[in-house]
Amino acid sequence: MTKKLKPELTQSQKMMIFILSMSLYGLSNMFTELIPSVQLGFIELSVEYFAFIPLTLCILFHPLYAAVGAALGEIIFGELMLGQFGGIGEIEKFITFSLGMYIAGILVRNPLNRMQVSVAVMSGLLVHHLLGMMVDIGKVWVGVEEFEAVQGLAESIILIEGIALLNDLLFSGILFALLPTLYLVPRLYGKIEPLLGMKPRSTKVQHSLGEIITPKLIVVAVILSAIAVIAEFMSETDLNIGEWEPDFLALFGDSFIWVVIGIAAFIVLLTIWSMVKSAKTKQRKWGVDNGE
Repeated sequence: MTKKLKPELTQSQKMMIFILSMSLYGLSNMFTELIPSVQLGFIELSVEYFAFIPLTLCILFHPLYAAVGAALGEIIFGELMLGQFGGIGEIEKFITFSLGMYIAGILVRNPLNRMQVSVAVMSGLLVHHLLGMMVDIGKVWVGVEEFEAVQGLAESIILIEGIALLNDLLFSGILFALLPTLYLVPRLYGKIEPLLGMKPRSTKVQHSLGEIITPKLIVVAVILSAIAVIAEFMSETDLNIGEWEPDFLALFGDSFIWVVIGIAAFIVLLTIWSMVKSAKTKQRKWGVDNGE
């Protein structure tokens, strides 16, 4: 008799997804720090993130825990541990990234449908970057941040931010989010889920867009976006709190990043080991309960 896996996630499984997403995405952020950017005039081509990691986890597992875990991993490993924490302004990045990844995850009803995955990935990235662009433009128009790409023409911020948005979507978005996600999701589907002792998401359950993007979700998204805007505005004033740039990092220099990489890699391996061990224990227990 084939061993049956639990169809729903337990609290411990959700926590494993959270920690795995946090450590994996945090580890990937360390490597993006090591990749140099290319400047083409006023356009900067850079690897901003390896978003395919949280996107894949959001699509295959639990969107909320994977999204929040990845956003927190970026703050812990990419900001705090490298002494680059910007204080209350990090709330904006945390909210916009979590929201984008979460929306991408819930938009996918069938992980094996490439068109569905593609639309979900680009929609999630658009939400993340568009919110960030609106915040940046708002800071200049309100006056909490000075920016005049063209002397005397504050409207030039719209052009600069628009080009940056296209760059993020068409360069980093396609190369380091869409294409890897399209490759990984169908190949991992049905293979990685047993590590958590769970069944893969059903490909037969269909939901309309109205059932996914509910009024409740829209209201929550608007409230979170407002909080992100307020936090970012506060970060540009004397009200910014929580900035952290420890002096001890100067003793290690740039080489300290390898310490952070080692810590993140250790957490990843420990989490995967715990997941495999837990899944095997549960499978043996189910086998005994089923008389196998």
